[in-house]
Amino acid sequence: MTGMVSNENGRIIIDSEAIAQYAGHAALDCFGIVGMATISMTDGLAKLLKGSNISKGVNVKIDDDNAIIIDFHIIISYGVNIRAVVDNLKKTVKYQVEDYTSMKVKEINVFVEGVRVID
Repeated sequence: MTGMVSNENGRIIIDSEAIAQYAGHAALDCFGIVGMATISMTDGLAKLLKGSNISKGVNVKIDDDNAIIIDFHIIISYGVNIRAVVDNLKKTVKYQVEDYTSMKVKEINVFVEGVRVID
């Protein structure tokens, strides 16, 4: 899937994977987020993703109106207020992705897949 932005010089095509990478890094900058998660097919447990695999915990869809829908699968820090962390993540990512792409973020869904104690 790709998104499109037009200006006086032509069109810009943005791949959903590029948006997922950017959104994942923006989310990691939020307080209380340990990382992105993927669910293991063998044991059903959430696994923490690192480095270039961050986008595997982020699913980006672009609808017919060229609006972005983002699903995050995250692991949060133990002891934080989940609602506060998720609200901050949504606000931060929405602002940064809209600024980055010049496209509208229609929806952000967050799935908390695990909790980790941070030393």
